Amino acid sequence: MNKNLEQKIIQQLKQVLDPELGINVYDLGLIYSISKQDDAVTIKMTLTTPGCPLHDSITSGVQHAVAKLEEVHEVKIDLVWTPAWNPTLMSPIAKTLLGWG
Repeated sequence: MNKNLEQKIIQQLKQVLDPELGINVYDLGLIYSISKQDDAVTIKMTLTTPGCPLHDSITSGVQHAVAKLEEVHEVKIDLVWTPAWNPTLMSPIAKTLLGWG
């Protein structure tokens, strides 16, 4: 995937907020990888906990945000639990917003 498209996808991901924390999924460290094969973009991601009650809201938010890009024709969400999310995955911005940095 070219860097320009990857940066556009990241900007879209930064529009998707975790409703409980009010911080975007990218800075929270929920996005593990972004890949593109043919016309499909795959977002490998996790959630803060496996039993997250907002599972559908967050994953559909990611899917819809990325699908808005004209270069993207299909978005696949690969929701994984390994490695487990932990606060060390958060960006310095997210840690600051939560008062941890």
